[in-house]
Amino acid sequence: MVKLIGLVEPKDEDSRRAFEEWYLGNHIEDVSHTPGVLRATVHKLMKPFMKTAPPQYITIYEFETEEVGDAAIALGEYLNNPGWPGRKPDNGSLKIISAGWYHVDRSFSSQK
Repeated sequence: MVKLIGLVEPKDEDSRRAFEEWYLGNHIEDVSHTPGVLRATVHKLMKPFMKTAPPQYITIYEFETEEVGDAAIALGEYLNNPGWPGRKPDNGSLKIISAGWYHVDRSFSSQK
C-alpha cells in the first residue's frame, strides 16, 4: 500500500477558519473519492514532543496500489477533472510544509 503523507497547517492565523472550512471540511473528503484511495485521515497535533513544534496537521491518503506512479496518476487525473460534485475551490488557506509518497518499511507491535 502506497501512502501520500502531507504535513500542513493554515497559511496564517487569520486563515484558520477558512482552512478548517475548506481543507478539513471539504478537500480531504474530496480526495478520498479518488479511484484507488482506501482511506484519508487527518491527525491534529495535540502537543509537541520536542522543542521544535511540528506542523499542526498530518494528512495521510492510503492507496490500494503498491506503485507510486499509479497512485500519482490516479490522484492527478481526479484533481484535474470535475471529480466529486461537492468539491469547493481552493480558498488559499493551506500551507503545505512538506509532502511525499511512502510505503511501510517496518512495523512492530506489542500486541500478541
